[in-house]
Amino acid sequence: MVVDPWFYAFAVPAILLIGISKGGFGAGLGILTVPALALVIPPLQAAGILLPILCLMDLFGLWAYRRQWDRANMRIMVPAVLLGIAIGTATAGLLDERDIRLIVGSIAVLFALDYWLRRGESRAAAGRSVLKGGFWSVVAGFTSFVSHAGGPPISVYLLPQKLDKTTYVGTTVVLFAIVNYVKLVPYAWLGQLAPGNLLTSLVLAPLAPLGMGLGIWLHNRVSPRFFYQACYVLIFVVGAKLAWDGATS
Repeated sequence: MVVDPWFYAFAVPAILLIGISKGGFGAGLGILTVPALALVIPPLQAAGILLPILCLMDLFGLWAYRRQWDRANMRIMVPAVLLGIAIGTATAGLLDERDIRLIVGSIAVLFALDYWLRRGESRAAAGRSVLKGGFWSVVAGFTSFVSHAGGPPISVYLLPQKLDKTTYVGTTVVLFAIVNYVKLVPYAWLGQLAPGNLLTSLVLAPLAPLGMGLGIWLHNRVSPRFFYQACYVLIFVVGAKLAWDGATS
């Protein structure tokens, strides 16, 4: 179990922020936590500690959004995201995580800038696409396996569809619940769910319902226009952080 007080100084606010983002805006900020915790513990250990907490958050999210998710999109995304997890498992240790962060972060930043510079708010909503949805879902499954960074690729596919805000969040909640519970198997196989890591996860577990509850509360109180503007800001911030980490680490 981790006993370093600096670890908890970083972990507590980071996990609350993940819950608020995941429960209220769908643009999960789990990707910010692994780099933050990696300042005091190894990155693989940070990812292993975070996964059970994400799984606990998913239970609250599934209940809150149990009838409000896009089934047609899910049929496109689920098989592809599972393929991405399989690719991540097969290539574990072979790929440079810094390059992955730089690529995914750059895509997210360019996606947000394109929306703002080309006045994406006034554009017609995009339709569902097996090709686009499959591609971005494979990327999301892979990057989620590597460092819980599946949010930006999925946002690149879903945000242009301009779904109802609750449907958008509900769809991301259900998708990443599947992703996170599937990831438990390869994470255990790779030794990332060691008893010490699980005990640390247990200590931090009470933060999961608190963060999700705050996120759901905020979701029910913001306008759709503000919601989507906040999502694009989150995608930009997350992408910039990823790109910076990849370029400077």
